[in-house]
Amino acid sequence: MRKTISLVVSVFLPFLALAQAVDTTAAPTLLTLEDALRIALSENVSVKVADREVERTGYARKGTYSALFPQINGSASYQRTIKKQVMYMDGGGFDMSSMMAETMATYLLPLYAQHPDVPFPTPAVPSEEESSSSNEGFSVGRWNTWSAGINASMPLVNAQLWKTLRISDQDVELAVEKARSSRLETVNQVKQAFFACLLAREAFEVYKSAYENALENCNQIQRRYNAQKASELDLTRAKTTLANAIPNVYDAESSMILSLWQLKAVMGVDLEENFDVAGSLSDYAQHMLYDLHESGELSLENNSSLRQLALQAEQLANTIKVQQYAALPTLSLSFNYSLNAMANDFKFSEYRWSPYSFVGLNLSIPIFAGGQRLNAVRQARVQAGELDLQRANTERQLKIAIRQYLNQMETAMKSYASAESAAGTAQKAYDIASKSYDVGRSTLTDLNDAQLALTQARLGVSQAVFNFVVAKANLESTLGADFIDAGGNVQLNKTYIHE
Repeated sequence: MRKTISLVVSVFLPFLALAQAVDTTAAPTLLTLEDALRIALSENVSVKVADREVERTGYARKGTYSALFPQINGSASYQRTIKKQVMYMDGGGFDMSSMMAETMATYLLPLYAQHPDVPFPTPAVPSEEESSSSNEGFSVGRWNTWSAGINASMPLVNAQLWKTLRISDQDVELAVEKARSSRLETVNQVKQAFFACLLAREAFEVYKSAYENALENCNQIQRRYNAQKASELDLTRAKTTLANAIPNVYDAESSMILSLWQLKAVMGVDLEENFDVAGSLSDYAQHMLYDLHESGELSLENNSSLRQLALQAEQLANTIKVQQYAALPTLSLSFNYSLNAMANDFKFSEYRWSPYSFVGLNLSIPIFAGGQRLNAVRQARVQAGELDLQRANTERQLKIAIRQYLNQMETAMKSYASAESAAGTAQKAYDIASKSYDVGRSTLTDLNDAQLALTQARLGVSQAVFNFVVAKANLESTLGADFIDAGGNVQLNKTYIHE
């Protein structure tokens, strides 16, 4: 009896310590799959980053559309002349002597006619060499030059710009589709992590039940050994079976804790949050009871990868047109208004400001660029061809993945039916073996074999359901039916409801 008591105490001591630790903390909050998905779609980092990317591309599109509006800029400048410019006048273009002679004949000759005693000055007539050029120059301009003004420009006809605006719209559409892809991936990860928690917990329950059965058998054999109705070999084997069951319980418990941490990480919440998953894998077994072949041909039209490739193909098609439109003329409207002043001092109140303004049309006609535009078009067409090959290969791989998931679901359905039948038979066999051993009609080996078969059968049921729901989650993510409205448009703000 002392040995029995010490054995029971040594086995139950870790569980008692664990129970005391649990009692000192608050009960965990139970989360359903729908709760976990709602939290993940609002807290997951990849979802937040994708939403920020949608916001960024929206601002980029608005910035691109601003090119259609007038661009207005103001300017101001000041220049200080260090050395003035010198101008020279040749006689052929500017004859100073002739101008002086004309002035004297017009204004001075009548005056000298009234005073004949005063000699009339005769201007010197320069030689031909002197009249053709002069080495004397004069400075022009002033020391300070001030200028202020405003100018505006606006495109009127620019086919390349208009097509670029369409590409910016597609950038936003592509960012929205990538945000939807992040949501689909997050939903798939949360589902798999949630189901892994359920599987780990059921595995823990199975191994714990196997440990309890081994403990009960050990105690019973101990009593029979004390009554000299069981051999020491049976007692030793019973203790060995009990000792082998303990590591399985600890491993299952560790797996259960790690799976919860993984779920918290995918949801984007603190790892110290105290919650547990609600329900069991058996709740999802009802989804396995239908014929997969009745679903018909599964469409990939909502697959996020294919939709992204389609948007990229449209962008490349518009890029080709942008490169082609670069050879078309462009027409723009321009306006300028400025004020200028020149002075040798800083008496601003005495400055004379001279306004200057104009409005005009600018026509630009591309003629020759060394083959740059033609090579740009060829490059874009090669990229479009590469994208077509990538799309065909992606579609082929996705079809293979769909068939694989359907086969996995069908295999899981068949395995579930077999495992459920095996679990019922194994439970009945264990009960018979236990009672037969009590009356001495079976050996301990038969009892241990029955216990092992029961454990494997119960784990097989849970594993079959887990394989089915995981394959189903992967199939739903591949088909991409979530976050799409009736018109086939992306709806990121839709509250996710698990069906």
